[in-house]
Amino acid sequence: MENSEQERNFDAKLERNETIEPKDWMPDNYRKHLIRQISQHAHSEIVGMLPEGNWITRAPSLRRKMVLLAKVQDEGGHGLYLYSAAETLGITREELVSQLLTGKAKYSSIFNYPTLTWADIGAIGWLVDGAAIMNQVMLQRTSYGPYARAMVRICKEESFHQRQGYEIMMVLAKGSPEQKAMAQDAINRWWWPSLMMFGPTDEKSPNSANAIKWKIKRESNDQLRQKFVNQTVPQAEIIGLTVPDKDLVWNESKKGYDFGTPDWEEFYNVIAGNGPCNKDRLAARTKAHAEGAWVREAAQAFADKRKELEVI
Repeated sequence: MENSEQERNFDAKLERNETIEPKDWMPDNYRKHLIRQISQHAHSEIVGMLPEGNWITRAPSLRRKMVLLAKVQDEGGHGLYLYSAAETLGITREELVSQLLTGKAKYSSIFNYPTLTWADIGAIGWLVDGAAIMNQVMLQRTSYGPYARAMVRICKEESFHQRQGYEIMMVLAKGSPEQKAMAQDAINRWWWPSLMMFGPTDEKSPNSANAIKWKIKRESNDQLRQKFVNQTVPQAEIIGLTVPDKDLVWNESKKGYDFGTPDWEEFYNVIAGNGPCNKDRLAARTKAHAEGAWVREAAQAFADKRKELEVI
């Protein structure tokens, strides 16, 4: 009876669009869903530093290097905000990191693709961060308070990331024929993985129904994917690049584009750990975690000593 009353109160808060806070009662499945989603989001930010990080030393100018450094630093900060939000649900940072390193927890499939040229850095900023923003703007209104508040700053910084990427692509597209070809090659390789970032189709997504019901998400995977295509195709046309989709056509009746179907077999293969860079990404994170052990130990020793002095 007590749980039933708590559940009614929980449902009533959602109906009133009030946020659920850490000390509020929540269903176990709601908590588990949030831990999975927020931790996956955090892991994606941290792993997402890797494809771009190896281009910092090869950026074509000092300005580009400074901007890319700032962007990669932002992504590390986003991961920390999100790990902190996940911790409010009763899971420790150590558990979260362990789940990533052991492969139990997933991160966005997009980061298992290689960055072959400088144009890939532009494509990631424009397409990948553009898709991320499309998904994350609604999360500023997600039903779990700490998650929603973390997303406010993250979305502001992601907007900068998208502008940075689009500027790179615009400059390349207006450059020499070789530079424009490099930009077009990048969009050819990143377009479909970017569409896959929104997750499987609504009918195939195992988590979408609960996410919508609990107001964790406000729009479905397919709705967000459609909005992304509608927004991004005109941006490509403005700078003279071509979206690599032979089925792409404007549909006047729905005021949006009809577009082709991503290769879902590839998507599930990457998710299963068989993408081009899955093993490299986890190996890099495992190495960094091991090499950073002394920092964690020193910080813990300092905290323990400070607590000991406070008692004295």
